[in-house]
Amino acid sequence: MAIGIVTAGSDSALALATRFGLAPLASVPGRDAYLVWEDDHLALATAGDKARVWVDFVGGAQGHRRKHGGGRGQPVARAVGLKPDYHPRVLDLTAGLARDAFVLASLGCTLTLLERSPIACALVADGLARAATDPETADIAARMTLIHTDARDWLARSTEHWDVVFVDPMFPEPGKRAKPKKDMAAFQALIGADEDADALLPLARAHATRRIVVKRPRIAPWLAAEKPAFAFDGESTRFDAYLPIAG
Repeated sequence: MAIGIVTAGSDSALALATRFGLAPLASVPGRDAYLVWEDDHLALATAGDKARVWVDFVGGAQGHRRKHGGGRGQPVARAVGLKPDYHPRVLDLTAGLARDAFVLASLGCTLTLLERSPIACALVADGLARAATDPETADIAARMTLIHTDARDWLARSTEHWDVVFVDPMFPEPGKRAKPKKDMAAFQALIGADEDADALLPLARAHATRRIVVKRPRIAPWLAAEKPAFAFDGESTRFDAYLPIAG
């Protein structure tokens, strides 16, 4: 779904619209969803709903997780192999709202984030810009580089390698699983499931030197129907780990 940014009175919103090819809107449109600048941040709004989706790396849930989330003991940190003396370079092929990426960056990893959705990119770019101005998160934001691109095309052109390649495709929710919160349901509906995610695994294996980590719902099938070398379980998700292609 093509949506725009209400840019009236905000140079920041206009810059994001220009950067990610989103239509600038002069006022709140008569459409189901739109991006709007409010309370000094960019938010995804749904018509008739007060809930908003926005990226806050400084406070809120991400701030709490940074301070009290368990550090290197978190499943995502264990999955990428993070250790006190080892902070891998991580390529995130499906950054989404960059929540796991921020956790890894806060623990010392350097992240390259690929995301093809201009909506997600605009939200993450705004979150990173604000994090870069806060003394508690500026160094973390500096370790995160966001690139608006389709990971398949980008990897096909790249000759670079990373310690870890991370894949967290948007997965169609099975009917009996708990539904996401209303605000995130709107975001997922706009972004859509990554139906072509299976194609990412062989590309990821060609660009990783240590491992590939695929985040999945606990009951989801393996990506590309390929059994992982090992896995790390979380409460509602698991992290499947694959070895890179030899040579």
